[in-house]
Amino acid sequence: MSDTEPFVIHGRSIAPGTAEILKIPVSQQVTGLEASLALKVLHGARPGPCVFVSAAIHGDEIVGTAIIQRLIDHLMPEDMAGTLILAPAVNIYGFASHSRYLPDRRDLNRSFPGYENGSLAAQLAHTFLEHVIDRCSLGIDLHTAAVHRYNLPQIRIAADSPYLTGLAMAFAPPIIIESPLRPGSMRALAHERDTPMLLLEAGEALRFDRYSINVGVNGVLRVLDHIGMIEIGPVLEEVDVPMRANRSSWVRAPRGGVSRRVRKSGDIVHKGDMLALVAGLFGEDAVELVSPVDGVIIGHATLPVVNQGDALFHIAEVETMDAVGKDARSIADAMAVSQPPHPPTTLLDEDEVL
Repeated sequence: MSDTEPFVIHGRSIAPGTAEILKIPVSQQVTGLEASLALKVLHGARPGPCVFVSAAIHGDEIVGTAIIQRLIDHLMPEDMAGTLILAPAVNIYGFASHSRYLPDRRDLNRSFPGYENGSLAAQLAHTFLEHVIDRCSLGIDLHTAAVHRYNLPQIRIAADSPYLTGLAMAFAPPIIIESPLRPGSMRALAHERDTPMLLLEAGEALRFDRYSINVGVNGVLRVLDHIGMIEIGPVLEEVDVPMRANRSSWVRAPRGGVSRRVRKSGDIVHKGDMLALVAGLFGEDAVELVSPVDGVIIGHATLPVVNQGDALFHIAEVETMDAVGKDARSIADAMAVSQPPHPPTTLLDEDEVL
């Protein structure tokens, strides 16, 4: 017999060592049919923490959905400690319509905490808060870049949190970025409710790519192992020193026309390095686009047809590169040799930068 109590959620009792899929009503659609939040709960046979993994809070960011699908193949509740709540499509409306936003054009990730009788976004945010965030001691939220953009897999965390930095190190992404929290976001709300969160940015909206999915699956498994929920093999336990940054710059098209990119996400660049050429329709009057800083490209535009001022590259300023990629004896050692030297600045999306 297990000493673990059943996990009760939305009136359902889930026995230790079992998993169940449930649907939590959120609102009523224009057809009169009920719209529901789909969750899968894996309740371990042994006591342990409660963790959620969420995806598609922006409905077109579907890489996280694929990550959750593949995670399920690796997890057996009878071998787990604690409880894992999986939410593969939080923005149920945007997911169905292939849209970042809800039908009322609200951004769900700027709508927390929400409330029960509010807008669609407020209702959905309130439901997720009540049934998921407030039940958990840790969250991992999975995102991608916007349409026509690609993000290098990266973990974003709140600044000045050694605990989150250690979890991010365990995740082992190519780069860890620290940034102050933004009001109304799920991460900001979870922080207020004492539920620390990791945010993965990886890949492109409405597209699957194997690299982003593999980084996400392996990273989540590493974190679950790190906090004692599962045990993984020795290959995934190895951690190299990642890049770390807490400042970034957007590089914009100097003219309208057609861009020819010569650098991509993941490339290390130095100030003055050429990133792309932007020329007219006949290839005339080409202008070089160069990096304004030393760092690594963490995102790029995939659409070559550009207007003057379009953001073509996102570069994280990485100043401590000497130890990157080397074996770390421990997460503490990796943290010590990769600490960014400057205070963090707010990490803004392209549409938030003037």
